[in-house]
Amino acid sequence: MAKRAAARNQHPAAAPAAGLSAVPGTASPKSSLELDRLIHERVRLAIVSALAVNESLTFNELKQLLGTTDGNLSVHARKLEEAGYLRCEKSFEGRMPRTEFRLTRPGREALERYLSHMEGLIRSTRAGS
Repeated sequence: MAKRAAARNQHPAAAPAAGLSAVPGTASPKSSLELDRLIHERVRLAIVSALAVNESLTFNELKQLLGTTDGNLSVHARKLEEAGYLRCEKSFEGRMPRTEFRLTRPGREALERYLSHMEGLIRSTRAGS
C-alpha cells in the first residue's frame, strides 16, 4: 500500500505513458515519442496556453480565466516556474501585491513541441481509422 501511495505522489514526469519518454527536454525536439508530462496536466497546459497568446497575465487574471482556486493555481504555476517554463514577477501597486506571469522561451518551445506531438497523434489516429 505504501508503495502505491508513493507512486501516486511522484512528480508527473516520473510516470510516463506507455511507450513515451517522460523527462521534459531530454529527447530531441524531433522525437515524435516524447510527451512533456509537465505541461500535459490540464491546469498547467491551460496556464502555458494562456500565456502563449498574452504577453503577460496577473495571478488574478489567470485565476479568473482558468476558473481555478488560489492554491491550485499557485501549485501549478510554481511547477512551471521551477521547470523554467514561466517567469513570475512580484511587485506592489500601491499597497497591493501584484504577481505577474510571463512565458519564457523554453516554455514556448516546450508548448510548440507538445502541440506538434499532439498533432502527430491526431494525424496518426485519423490515418488508422
